[in-house]
Amino acid sequence: MRAQVLTGIRRMELREVPKPEIQNDNEVLLKINRVGVCGSDVHYYETGRIGSQVVQYPFRVGHECSATVAEIGGAVSHVKVGQPVIVEPAVSCHQCDQCKSGRENTCRKLKFLGCPGQLEGCLCDYIVMPQECCFPTQGKLTPDQGVLCEPFAIGIYAVKQSRMVAGAPVGVLGAGPIGLSCLEAARIIGARSVYITDKIDARVKIAHKAGAAWAGNPDREDIVHSIIQQEPFGLDVIFECAGQQAAIDQALDLLRPGGTLMLVGIPREDRISFSIDKMRRKELTVINVRRQNHCPQTAIDWIASRQAKIDFMVTHHFQFEKTQEAFDLVAGYKDGVVKAMITLD
Repeated sequence: MRAQVLTGIRRMELREVPKPEIQNDNEVLLKINRVGVCGSDVHYYETGRIGSQVVQYPFRVGHECSATVAEIGGAVSHVKVGQPVIVEPAVSCHQCDQCKSGRENTCRKLKFLGCPGQLEGCLCDYIVMPQECCFPTQGKLTPDQGVLCEPFAIGIYAVKQSRMVAGAPVGVLGAGPIGLSCLEAARIIGARSVYITDKIDARVKIAHKAGAAWAGNPDREDIVHSIIQQEPFGLDVIFECAGQQAAIDQALDLLRPGGTLMLVGIPREDRISFSIDKMRRKELTVINVRRQNHCPQTAIDWIASRQAKIDFMVTHHFQFEKTQEAFDLVAGYKDGVVKAMITLD
């Protein structure tokens, strides 16, 4: 089968590799239809690592995908051959203390698609996954929407973890796919106003059209001043989705006393810092978001019912042979890209 593999920093090759086979009765062979390029994939492409997770070349990335069931193991019961599915990229053990407490996203033996030392990614024709990671869409989603379920599920999880109350003013710092997913989830759950920022003008415009009450570029204006003028008491919750120190600093200034900072973005640095004076005086809560937990079905349902409108995130399509061009586009934030899709079918 075909596979796109990383062979070095900013190097990717199209190779022929063995087609995977079902090894266990609970596994499903999936024909990949569409793959989304995620920021974490680009981290591996540009730097070869995310924190302690270091690529050993050659390696295949990719974890956002929609697929069709090609074959099933003997014990598989909830998907059938020919069904379209979305894929939960995390495989949990269900035996450790974290899994037993409902925290499969922090499973001590968790394996994740496209993560070094865990599982090879989905930038290929076929993958094998446990049936629990395959969610049928009943034909109600397009392949693009199926891919978007993964980042959208993270946005849903982040908003739920924030315990945001209906009618609250909230902020989203960073208008990439994850930030826009937080915007849409917050809108659905009942945020009164969502204020969003990004350093790319095209994304600022997209966020405003997607329902943000206000959107601005921190390189062009004092976004703290602009937002506080409209919300003088500050914001209840901020979703930091840029993974940038400057955005974290802005969040502390924007939050009201007793507010909550959700750390959703992945910084490239090993350490970030906080002004303890501001955090202590405001008694702020900081919550880290680790991917998502128990939200894929909610993402499917909200998109299928048209309660969630996320199609606007898809800005570019590439054929499988042009995968490296897609990665270069996303890495360079070129041409107003939000989500680039790679087509295999």
